[in-house]
Amino acid sequence: MTADQAAQEVLLSDPGLMADPYGGFGRIREETRIARGRLWDGGPAWIITRHEDVGAVLQDRRFVSNTGSLPGRTDAHAEFLRRTVGISAELVPYLTGNLVYVDPPDHTRLRKLVSRAFTVRRIGALRPRVEAAAALLLDGLPQHAEDGVVDLIEHFALPLPIIVICDLLGVPEPDRPRWHGWSREFTSAPPHRLNVILAEMNEHIRAMIARRRSAPGDDLVTALLQAHDEGGRLSDAEMVTMVLTLMIAGHVTTAHMLANGILALLTHPEQLAALRADPGLMPAAVQELLRWSSPVVIAMPRYATEDVTVGGTLIRRGERVQLVLGSANHDPRRFPHGDRLNVTCPHDPSAHLAYARGTHYCLGAALANQEAEVTFRAVFDRYPDLALAVPADRLERSTIPITNQFVRLPVTLGAPS
Repeated sequence: MTADQAAQEVLLSDPGLMADPYGGFGRIREETRIARGRLWDGGPAWIITRHEDVGAVLQDRRFVSNTGSLPGRTDAHAEFLRRTVGISAELVPYLTGNLVYVDPPDHTRLRKLVSRAFTVRRIGALRPRVEAAAALLLDGLPQHAEDGVVDLIEHFALPLPIIVICDLLGVPEPDRPRWHGWSREFTSAPPHRLNVILAEMNEHIRAMIARRRSAPGDDLVTALLQAHDEGGRLSDAEMVTMVLTLMIAGHVTTAHMLANGILALLTHPEQLAALRADPGLMPAAVQELLRWSSPVVIAMPRYATEDVTVGGTLIRRGERVQLVLGSANHDPRRFPHGDRLNVTCPHDPSAHLAYARGTHYCLGAALANQEAEVTFRAVFDRYPDLALAVPADRLERSTIPITNQFVRLPVTLGAPS
């Protein structure tokens, strides 16, 4: 450990980091290459903030996501869910089976099977539905206005991704209100309610799987069933877990990605003007907005399976590392003037780490990109005078630790085009 690392122990529970994660981690990144820190459980971890180092660890198979992959260790996340969160033992596997927490070889098997169902054709075919859903929600915004102000998260950014996920999975229209309710509660429900939600969703998804066995459709559940029936390597429990994962990740994270992008453009009118002048910039601009204001600041912890040197620091076998994606995405060593938003993208727009990299690269990246492209065009085309209803520094941040998410996005619509 260097003198800098010894002098600076980063506490992820520090209120300053919670209030300003990009600025706070940016200062740490420039002060020391790799810092010693403590996570919310009080345990130690190496805090990795620079693009080169974060990218290297994401692609290094010597780091794993689950402590159960380490010799002589058990699944710490499962223990946390049971003992601290209070999730029922029979429901824990539906959360720990998430691809984020699974390591090879099971991760390789599951991802390969799901990738067969998550095809470019299926994602492309959803685009007209994404456009129609966005238009319908935008049409309805004026009716939600109170004293001329609308919460764009509540009435647009949250409902749009769940509509898309329901379409992707083939959820019948009569069942969708229940899915909307589950998705809204999932990340904030107390343990007793979360157990109820998980049990209800487990029962509902198994019933949906049974219906698709007898009446296949052109949807992801049918495709997962075909992978299961043809290869015999995807259990019903794994299918339930996969559907849950897609619902949670595809809804919550995407919703805040859309809200953050809209907020970034509202607070950078010159960037919005550039996009309006040249709509062809949009695909690269989506990547730049992700780089600059991703809702996910840190990745899940990784654990070294052997002694590994990263950025000149020796990480011992079994030690934990915390990868700060948000800091890496602002690293001036990789992105000159990385703290500035520039939708004309003077750097490679695909170099950001918002979707991670390597084994755990986001499976739904193509769908999220498509939703963002549709959203940013549709919102500002429909409401060209859209404006924040409060100063940006008065927006309330989410209480989810070390995220770049907001509770509400109050706006005034102006006259629709």
